[in-house]
Parts: sequence; structure tokens; C-alpha cells
Amino acid sequence: MEWFSDPQAWIALATLTALEIVLGVDNIIFISILVGRLPTNQQPSARTLGLGLAMLTRIGLLFCLTWAMGLTEPLFSILDQAISGRDIILIAGGLFLLSKSTHEIHSALEIDADAPVIRRAARQYISILVQVALLDIVFSLDSVITAVGLVDQLSIMVIAIMLAVAVMMLAAGAISRFVNDHPTIKMLALSFLILIGFALVAEGLDFHIPRGYIYFAMAFSVMVELLNMKIRNRKSA
Repeated sequence: MEWFSDPQAWIALATLTALEIVLGVDNIIFISILVGRLPTNQQPSARTLGLGLAMLTRIGLLFCLTWAMGLTEPLFSILDQAISGRDIILIAGGLFLLSKSTHEIHSALEIDADAPVIRRAARQYISILVQVALLDIVFSLDSVITAVGLVDQLSIMVIAIMLAVAVMMLAAGAISRFVNDHPTIKMLALSFLILIGFALVAEGLDFHIPRGYIYFAMAFSVMVELLNMKIRNRKSA
């Protein structure tokens, strides 16, 4: 590794790792909500496998860099709008995320809380991992394109992704428990996923919504809800 003694390479590694963690927030939320439908004893392994799949997907896309970047080439046009392979993946992923989030909101509001949540646990476990793997491809596209734009060395990109996933694995359990223990936070998280799904569809149609706006809205909403929770706790004390 020739870059090992280069301070700029270390700065690039730190920057890229931080960006990978930020870009992985939506992935953690999605995994947390899906895994929350599994029995408690299966949730840690499902979270770890889900994030492991995310890491493998991102690294795989990096090693298939030529193919991944080729997805930006137009395949056909609709109403003078050029559609590429990347656009198709983003639109399909966004629609899947919109559908899944809406279904989860419906389940949370309409299904009796005392009804059994899990049936055919083994099949549900595999189904959740498959859903995570499919969405990982969508979430990984932006991550890989960001990495390519910041760094030239493939080894730095791979290390940054591995470090980011390691941090996410450490934080995922606490985030999952917090989301599942607080219904209003879970509803907020599902609303975020709807927002992200809409942004993915818009991105696929070449209408770019800066992620910074989305993350600011998410952070502000969470801050307001945390203040509400604090006020409710004081009133109930």
C-alpha cells in the first residue's frame, strides 16, 4: 500500500469513512424496522448479516467499477428523458421502499398489538435478508459513486467501507432497540424511508434532491420528537 505513508490518503480515508457512515443511516433504519418483526433472539444475527450483506454489496460494486459506472449510459428515452441502468435501479428501489414503508405503517396502525407478529419464522428470516440485500444494491450506488469521486485508490475505498460497516454494526443494536421501543420514533423512521424512497425515484428521473436537505429534515424531526418525549416523561413523573 503505497498510500500508507501519505497524510492526504489518511485524510481521504477518514473523510470517506465518515461519508459512508452518513450514507448508511437510511440502511440502518431500514434494517432496524425489518428486523424488528423477527423474534428477539434472531434480531442480532439478522442485523449483523444484513449489514454484512451491505458491506459485500458495496465492495462488490467497487470491484465491478467499470460495470457500475457504465450503468449511467442511457439505455432508452421516455418523453425526451434518457433512462439509464442506474435510473432503473433507483426508481425500482425507490418504489419498493415506498411500498414497503407504507405496508409497515399500515401494519403498525391496523394490526392488533397482541396478535402474533411472526409466523413461519425461518421463512420470514430469509425473506427479510433478501429484502435487505435488494435494497443494499440501491443504497450502495450512491455510496460507491461518492467513493469513486473522492478517492483514486481502490484499497482506501474498501477499507473505508469496512470501517463504516463496523461502526454501523456497533450502533445498529442500540438504534434498533430505540426505534422499536418508541412507536412515535418508529413512525418517524418509516416516514423518513418514504421520503428517501421518493428521493430515489426523483433521482432516477434526473431530479436531484440534495441528501443534505433530507438528513437535515430527519435530524430536525428527531430532535423535536426527543423534546416531546422529554416533556411527556416529565408529565408522567
